[in-house]
Amino acid sequence: MRTLEGKVAVVTGAGRGIGKAIALLLAKEGAKVLVNDLGGSTQGLGQDQKIADEVVAEIRHAGVEAIPSYASITELENAKTIVNAALEHFGRLDILVNNAGILRDRMIFKMTEEEWDSVIAVHLKGSFNMTSAVAPHFKQQQGGRIINFTSTSGLIGNIGQANYAAAKLGIVGLTKSTALDMKRYQVTANAIAPFAWSRLIVTIPIETEEQKKRVDNIKQMVPEDIAPLVAYLGSDRAAHVSGQIFGVRGHLLFTKQLYPTGCIRRCVSL
Repeated sequence: MRTLEGKVAVVTGAGRGIGKAIALLLAKEGAKVLVNDLGGSTQGLGQDQKIADEVVAEIRHAGVEAIPSYASITELENAKTIVNAALEHFGRLDILVNNAGILRDRMIFKMTEEEWDSVIAVHLKGSFNMTSAVAPHFKQQQGGRIINFTSTSGLIGNIGQANYAAAKLGIVGLTKSTALDMKRYQVTANAIAPFAWSRLIVTIPIETEEQKKRVDNIKQMVPEDIAPLVAYLGSDRAAHVSGQIFGVRGHLLFTKQLYPTGCIRRCVSL
């Protein structure tokens, strides 16, 4: 039996890259999926509905129900609309995957207020908006899975990404607090720090041989490597897992202990 048979999932940023891989695998495991994607650029500019439509078509072709959503998660009312669309169309909602994101990289001494605000709005506020919209429903039904996406940039910092890093570490706090708030209602909240070659990291410089070698190594890590952990955390088997931060690099799964040492320990091979 498929592990997510009868479940319904909402996946934001599901039109490309990691989000698309997640949506496709959740569907393969039996979940009906609302595919949310604005269809914008890596900087969050523009809109293209066919990005979400193509993923929906692929899921439907495999014999699983799916619907698109093109709404921006930066507005709370949009988040409520997305959740309500899933409930109205599928009759239930079990899994929320907060994956949507953009980049506006800039050194801190050059970063504008707009570059800061836009990244915080999509990553951190967007994750809050979607969580806030789904939490009352999960509370009422006494169950649900919330899976957020953080980043090593947030956990240890990164050059030119003060906005992104701040948002991603904020998601860690959001995840842990949500896990505590929702524990009594059998709702779990976890976060994943993914490492895979996608359009959000193609801006990594390749000017030196060392940088080229690093990029070649990253290219071996594909979005499909991230999806199995999401499917597991969204399943009934992960009812005991909450408030945790995981890292995925290729076929390796890591746990992150947020102590001053910042150590990362390999715990299992996927």
